[in-house]
Amino acid sequence: MTVSPEASYRLRYGSEPTLDPPAEWTDILAQQLDHRSVRSYRPEPVSDATLSALIAAAQSAPTSGNLQLWSVVAVRDDERRARLAHLAGDQQFIVEAPLFLVWLADLARARQVTTGVDSATAEGADFVEAAVLSFVDVALAAQNASLAAESLGLGTVFVGAIRNRPLDVAAELDLPPNVFPVFGLTIGHPDRVAESAVKPRLPQQAVLHHERYALEPQTAHVETYEELLNTFYAAAGLPDSWAKRVARRFGTVAGLNGREHLRDALHTQGFQLR
Repeated sequence: MTVSPEASYRLRYGSEPTLDPPAEWTDILAQQLDHRSVRSYRPEPVSDATLSALIAAAQSAPTSGNLQLWSVVAVRDDERRARLAHLAGDQQFIVEAPLFLVWLADLARARQVTTGVDSATAEGADFVEAAVLSFVDVALAAQNASLAAESLGLGTVFVGAIRNRPLDVAAELDLPPNVFPVFGLTIGHPDRVAESAVKPRLPQQAVLHHERYALEPQTAHVETYEELLNTFYAAAGLPDSWAKRVARRFGTVAGLNGREHLRDALHTQGFQLR
């Protein structure tokens, strides 16, 4: 049954809706607005057939020039998931999830194909543009897979913390040069669904610009959001405000949790970034 736009907007923005719904409202829109991070899973596995469907959905995402500059490693082995969980800051839900997908920016395949055509050197893959294309491609693919998983009643959460120690992750997954781990995605059957609340997002006025970008008007909308999210965090037993979370991430180098070395890690993995 399709959830009403009013209910969907109320959950997504944490307040009574002030947005006009479109003339047509669909199950897909309702599902997208209902997205939530799931960090508690039941033990039953995700089947091979389901995994294949998720990858087919990922491969149906847009890809620049049909270059398809991404790959993914499916990790089901308990011990390997435990090691990856440790590398990602000891996040226990990675251990609990029956399936952990590690999404990769992959220039190795394109380089191999290129050097097989007229003895080309693949020099173009050494530039920042190639890295950007691969990161965009893998993000679009993974989001498609996550949405597909949620449509099947599964829960997901993205894990950026594998970039804390990307070279160790690369070694664990036997990644060759020119392949880089971008983020993980846990997938499983949700447990205690009621505890996975829809987290309100910034008001649209803070992110939607018409014709030209404007920074100054965002201040008031951010302040409104700060008050709203403080209420949400208090109800969830979380102490920090959104502004403090942003400041903790970007206020000092320490907040990057090792990711300040990403350029060096990318170089080590063969991404030249010229």
